[in-house]
Amino acid sequence: MPKTMPNSTAQEKYRWIKPILNKDISIQAMVKVCPFSERAIKYWLANFRRNGLAGLENQSTRPKTHPRETPIRIKERIIELRRENRKCAFKLVDDLAKEGITINTRTVGKILKINGLTRRYRVKRIKYKYIRIPLRAGELIEIDIKYVPNKIKEKQYYQFTAIDCATRWRYLEIYEDIGNSSAINFLLKVTQLAPFEIKAIKTDNGSCFTNRYTGYLKSSDPFNPRLHAFDQACLKLNLEHYLIDPGKPAQNGKVERSHRSDQESFYDQSDFASLEELKYKLRLWNMYYNDLQHCGLNNLSPNQALRIQGQNVCS
Repeated sequence: MPKTMPNSTAQEKYRWIKPILNKDISIQAMVKVCPFSERAIKYWLANFRRNGLAGLENQSTRPKTHPRETPIRIKERIIELRRENRKCAFKLVDDLAKEGITINTRTVGKILKINGLTRRYRVKRIKYKYIRIPLRAGELIEIDIKYVPNKIKEKQYYQFTAIDCATRWRYLEIYEDIGNSSAINFLLKVTQLAPFEIKAIKTDNGSCFTNRYTGYLKSSDPFNPRLHAFDQACLKLNLEHYLIDPGKPAQNGKVERSHRSDQESFYDQSDFASLEELKYKLRLWNMYYNDLQHCGLNNLSPNQALRIQGQNVCS
């Protein structure tokens, strides 16, 4: 009869121990003719008698425990904090330190990844090396507009956002339109309420901020076009107005990132019955945001960064 070759390691192991099981040969005699040690043969026999053919399948050699493994209670606490406030590993390390728990940031990241609590991106993100120039508070303010996700009483509202590039301090305001007057009114409020002197602002190329791409060609003298109303307001306030390149929202990255936080931590978790309720809750959220830790500030909050910069100026 033709003999078939074994299709798996389990069948190969069984082929060597089968004569011993049938008592055709002893273990000592089998060791002399097979390429395996006596210890391996005995190990296979024990596993076969305990679990059958499944006991001969190759098992992982990874240790079941580790002497320096993170205690289960700390793992549970990390998962609790992550689900509670959606903070990143760097901020979770600081929160745990306040509770007297010392742990490495990479360890926290691994625990979050194993439990499926990390953010998944559809495409691999390209990392660029930027030269970061240290800024003082007020040297550059990014301004942008976010649509309020859900209409209130069938009416659309808009969130104007201003964020300081140095300290991440923010100011938010709700408007009923995104016209020139709303943009100018917001700019005036920011300059009045900011706890520092504003020297320059940066916006996208929206029609409420500039007419560079919508009005210059329509001007009677394209080489000396009439200034946009927002630019005229900037001149009166002695502010430099920078524009990002068309289709490059990443150049306004700080305000865009803050809008993602607004969506995930505020709009997705709140309901508004009226405009007054929206403005009230938004004001509370912005106060909370200015006291929130930021990885870009070495886990300081915007208000803490403002105080530190003020101390440095005084000294």
